[in-house]
Amino acid sequence: MTDSLSIFQRLRRTPYQAVASVFMMFITLFVMGLFLLLVTSTSSLVSYFESKPQLTVFFSNEKDKTSIDKLVNKLMTTGKISSTKYVSKEEALNIYREQNKDDPLLLEMVTADILPASLDISATAPQYLNEIYQMVKGEEGVDDIVFQKEVVDTIISWATTVRRIGLIFILLLILSTFFILLTSIGMKIAMKKEEIEVLKLVGATNWYIKKPFVYEGIFYGFIGATLAWLFCTFIIYYLKPYATSFLKGVGTLSLFSYQGISIDVWPPNTMLILIIWFILLCSGLSIGLIGSLFASSRYLKE
Repeated sequence: MTDSLSIFQRLRRTPYQAVASVFMMFITLFVMGLFLLLVTSTSSLVSYFESKPQLTVFFSNEKDKTSIDKLVNKLMTTGKISSTKYVSKEEALNIYREQNKDDPLLLEMVTADILPASLDISATAPQYLNEIYQMVKGEEGVDDIVFQKEVVDTIISWATTVRRIGLIFILLLILSTFFILLTSIGMKIAMKKEEIEVLKLVGATNWYIKKPFVYEGIFYGFIGATLAWLFCTFIIYYLKPYATSFLKGVGTLSLFSYQGISIDVWPPNTMLILIIWFILLCSGLSIGLIGSLFASSRYLKE
């Protein structure tokens, strides 16, 4: 075994072990890529719904603006309200006209008098919604309350479940990949036991002996990460038309926005795809490096 022996030549000698290692690395990182995309998308979806009014209060005609302002002040003193927006009858009519501008029949008989004034309320956290609902419910002049707590709670619960299950599944796959690397490299070391003994007799250092196996593990990580990223990218663009249609009313979901720089989660942009590639590459190289180091140290009995 010499340094001049290329990785490809060594892989060609044990193709089945190499394919098994690359395949497990690919599966692990592919699932990780899908998990990252799913987590960022659900997180942005939760943020989107949390940023929208979770309570919409509709008032009767007898409720004047002064009384509504008093209600707003009362709510703001709780410290649990992030924002409120008053929508007058005229503004409600303009919104209605804009939403139904393509259907003239729906606009003919509608006037501002028949539309109620309303108040959009956003809480600082979803857990305060029920308390705010109870406060508003007891006010005079309140005709109806649209309460979206169930929607937000369902999305948050679903996102939390996805994260937990995904993390457990990925940890199990990483563990499986680690043991496959351990077995594969261990078998190769066993096959070259005599050569290794000769190298030790002529004064070769442990790192010199380990180095080819470590490079091989890193190579597995690189190939696995690249394949996983290509498959994730294919799935992203394959699903893009369906996701864009589904989120038509929502618009673009943004992972974060900082100093004018925004990274869109869905529909995905180049920046998000590159971030996923970077994470997968770092993960693959790390798994390959740590697995090969552990295997070579264990079987060479350093």
